[in-house]
Amino acid sequence: MDMIKLANEIISGRRITKEDNFLSEFITVDLDELKKGADMIRKALVGDKVDLCTIINGRSGKCGENCKFCAQSAHYHTTCEVYDLLDEDTIVNQAKANEAEGVDRFAIVCSGHHPSDSDFEKIIHAFERMNRECRLELCTSLGFLSSEQFRRLKLAGVTSIHNNIETSRRFFPNICTTHTFDDKIENIKRALAEGLYVCSGGIIGMGETWEDRIDMALTLSELNISSIPINSLMPIPGTPLSENERLTENDIIRTIAIFRYINPTAGIRLAGGRSLMSHDGKETFVSGASASITGNMLTTCGSTIKSDQAMLKELGRDIKPVWM
Repeated sequence: MDMIKLANEIISGRRITKEDNFLSEFITVDLDELKKGADMIRKALVGDKVDLCTIINGRSGKCGENCKFCAQSAHYHTTCEVYDLLDEDTIVNQAKANEAEGVDRFAIVCSGHHPSDSDFEKIIHAFERMNRECRLELCTSLGFLSSEQFRRLKLAGVTSIHNNIETSRRFFPNICTTHTFDDKIENIKRALAEGLYVCSGGIIGMGETWEDRIDMALTLSELNISSIPINSLMPIPGTPLSENERLTENDIIRTIAIFRYINPTAGIRLAGGRSLMSHDGKETFVSGASASITGNMLTTCGSTIKSDQAMLKELGRDIKPVWM
């Protein structure tokens, strides 16, 4: 398969589906050619703007779900910090600090299947305040919510909901059994139906095959997801995946490039596991990536907002916040 030819066809409107018979060639094709084509697609259909997102871990630990990769699951014994919902001032002040550093968006992320009614009301109030006092785009990851809850978040100023599908439908039961892949899909559809954007991706390096990664990319394409974070597993002691072999940088880059071919207009977002790559993952931004989770909020990420901005400037990318 000529990847440059395919890239030009995608730029002209072609879209890859599960019916295409060449999907396995993504796994073995020359990586340099794949990267070149992915960057062509990124530049033509997304442009040079890099969307920078920061998060605050609003509630940590004590999660009743049994996702095998997660330090916050109550099913495992890890050194994860445990605390209840942060107070509103702490959340709002962090948003303002991130805004001052020039990021595009800010998200409250909470562990658990869903927030309690009282916590949800507090989160709504915090978003209403940030919507008044900040210019950032507001996002959140709160687990499984009702249509009415999604509606209220939108009214409070939230524009995007984060809910990873994590992996392929086939492999999902190997990772989590306290909720299903279909639960994820239905939650995403509820958010979309309320007019919210959805940020949904997953984690690679959990034991899945290359075919699983391609299938995950295709599922996200079918859902028309606008922001796709790609996390690389950093095995956490105490979790069932603690002994998994760490991914190579080339495997991460190939994955991101494949996701760009299959989701040509989405924000392919570099997320957790960046320490597995040289220069904080700089090479991914010439291999299809167009967005990033940034800052010092991720336990497995050593980059900062300033270091990311400097790296992206070197690549000639536009890091001016969307709200300016």
